[in-house]
Amino acid sequence: MNDLLNNNLKKRGAKVSLVAGIIIFITKFSAFLVTDSAAIFSDAAESIINIVAAAVALYSIIVSSMPADKDHPYGHGKIEYFSAGFEGLLIAIAGLVIIYSGISKIIVGAEPTQLGLGILLLGVSSSANLFLSLYIKGIGERTNSLTLIADAKHIMADVYTSFGIIVGLGVVLLTDIPIFDPIIAIIVAVNILFTGYKLVRESVGGLMNEVDCETMKLISEKIISIRKPEWIDLHELRFWKSANNTFVDFHLVLPYYFTIKEAHKSDELVLSEMNKILPESQFKIHLDYCDYELCKFCEYANCVERKEKCIEKFEWTQKGITGIGIRKTNGLQEP
Repeated sequence: MNDLLNNNLKKRGAKVSLVAGIIIFITKFSAFLVTDSAAIFSDAAESIINIVAAAVALYSIIVSSMPADKDHPYGHGKIEYFSAGFEGLLIAIAGLVIIYSGISKIIVGAEPTQLGLGILLLGVSSSANLFLSLYIKGIGERTNSLTLIADAKHIMADVYTSFGIIVGLGVVLLTDIPIFDPIIAIIVAVNILFTGYKLVRESVGGLMNEVDCETMKLISEKIISIRKPEWIDLHELRFWKSANNTFVDFHLVLPYYFTIKEAHKSDELVLSEMNKILPESQFKIHLDYCDYELCKFCEYANCVERKEKCIEKFEWTQKGITGIGIRKTNGLQEP
């Protein structure tokens, strides 16, 4: 039920973004027709990209919400990384278009007209974009949707563009120096390029299963906090994300004489506790068994097969549980 609500919320957010993007583009293009301003033209061009990006975002959300099947056993969530990367690329293209248009106007000369009306129309569209960005960002964070978060960043970049252009046009009005119009547009475009780069970088990291340090810290701290005495060692902790799903796996060393039923209790505890912090998570635990070489590290007081007292405590840390474990760290042989 939670997945269904999240998917419906994401789809609604993407639809609102698309419809609002079309209305805002019409407003900005009307401002360009009235003023013939290079900066406003650049802003309107970016809004076209906003529309395309919103359409791609809606498509990716529809696809990512499809259930897993035999061809995609882990679901379709990875498409959101493609969507975010595509949006980042579009943002970068918008920045380059603005720079090109600005340089062209500097060379041939800029003569914008009716700037007061243009500023008013840009102010209205920029305010609408600001509220739209905050709305989309809220849904994106609530549903853990990279696509919507990327779309919100894209829209916010458009807000910065419009604000910079409004300032530039205001300077033109006060100084009667038209060249400030394209110069301000170029300055704003540099920030847009940086925003596009960050989105592309984030999407590539997601597709390459790059470690999210915050999520790794969250998982590690939770596991360490629920550690049981019979958990002799935990190592090779890994995870990767797909949309709002997190897939986690690790090795857990238990006493060799534990029954399957006893071992399964540890599995159930991990699943129960981890789902409190990562509701859409899936865990795969590889159960390893101990041997007598580990007795000196084992703090399980109720062990019935101990051959040696615990003389060397092995503290669990994030670095430790994501590493190779007690046995390999201390040069011991695999059982």
